[in-house]
Amino acid sequence: MFHPSGGLTYHLRAWRYRDALWRPFHEQVGRWLTAWRPGAVHLVLAGPSGGYALNREFLERFQRVTVLEPDPLARRILGWRFSSISFEFAVSPLAGPGGFAALAQAWPGAAFLFCNLLGQTLVGQGEDFERAAWLAELEPALAGREWASWHDLASTERAPDQSRPFRLNHAQALEAVLAHLWQGGELTIRDHECEGLCPHSAREYALWNLRPGHWHLVEWLHA
Repeated sequence: MFHPSGGLTYHLRAWRYRDALWRPFHEQVGRWLTAWRPGAVHLVLAGPSGGYALNREFLERFQRVTVLEPDPLARRILGWRFSSISFEFAVSPLAGPGGFAALAQAWPGAAFLFCNLLGQTLVGQGEDFERAAWLAELEPALAGREWASWHDLASTERAPDQSRPFRLNHAQALEAVLAHLWQGGELTIRDHECEGLCPHSAREYALWNLRPGHWHLVEWLHA
């Protein structure tokens, strides 16, 4: 209930910062979603929380929207914020080994949007969870399917030297990506263990000022 990446703490932070610190990042997510045009009429949202980074125009493109969100408060907020959308709530199969294959099997005709989920610890993932092995399953399991993700690469308490979003044609080492935004000096980070995902795909980056004195480097990928 009080985990910093979800639950009451996160919702209170969203209420406090969504019109100030969070606005530039949410506007960037909006641009990503506008440009992403899957052909599917069914969308599966994985981990959208209260949908703070989503917008009505994007959701209304789809005839059916399934939501995988374990936080009951988040589900209520999502329904309240987008009252015109008839969400279907379902249990996520993602947490364990084979989770992405189970996702593809459960909703064979859907497009999938991972909402800042891949760099987080999911309910059911213990201390022995190996994120790299789990993420390695994503691309082959969803081959030929339409999917997109924004996810944390790293977070830090050091302010960036520049904050403009940028694009790369393929994956680079985390140190090289960080160097686009932080030049020189010491940089202490938390690694969210998403480095090198879909290495041959183009990707975009933006900063999220989560709270005063705390920044997340976020990566956007789509297939």
